[in-house]
Amino acid sequence: MEPRIHVITLGVADIARARKFYCEGLGFAPAKGSNEHVVFMMAGGVVLALYGSQALADDAHLPLRDPGGFRGMALARNVREKADVATYLERARAAGGTILKPAQDVFWGGHAGYFADPDGHAWEIAWNPHWTIAADGSITLAPSKA
Repeated sequence: MEPRIHVITLGVADIARARKFYCEGLGFAPAKGSNEHVVFMMAGGVVLALYGSQALADDAHLPLRDPGGFRGMALARNVREKADVATYLERARAAGGTILKPAQDVFWGGHAGYFADPDGHAWEIAWNPHWTIAADGSITLAPSKA
C-alpha cells in the first residue's frame, strides 16, 4: 500500500461561512460535487473539503469535541517569498480569520506565522529557505538517509 493523503476534511459549524472564508477570502475554488452540505476544493494534489462538524463526527463514530483550544494538528501553506507570509496572514485576517502568531523569523531558519479559520482550524504560513517550491506549487523532499 502506498502512503497517500487524498482528502483533508475540516469539520465546520457553518458551511456557507466556511465556503466564503476559503473561496472568497483565501482564493480556493469550489470543485464539482460541492453543494450546501459539503465543499470540495483542489489544493495542489490534495482535496480540501468542508463538511459539518456534527455530521463528520457522526460519520466517524466519534463524539463532537468542544471547538476551543488546540486540536493536535495544523495545516500548512508554504510561500515562495519571505514577505508573502505577512501578506497571506493579513488576507486570512481580512477574510475573518484570527492571527494566532504574527509573521516572524523562526528557529529553523525560516519565517512563519499562524492563523485560525473561523472554526478554529490552525494554519501555518511559512517561507522555508531550505525547500524549493516548483512551478506547479509542489515541494519534493529527498528521502532521509537514516
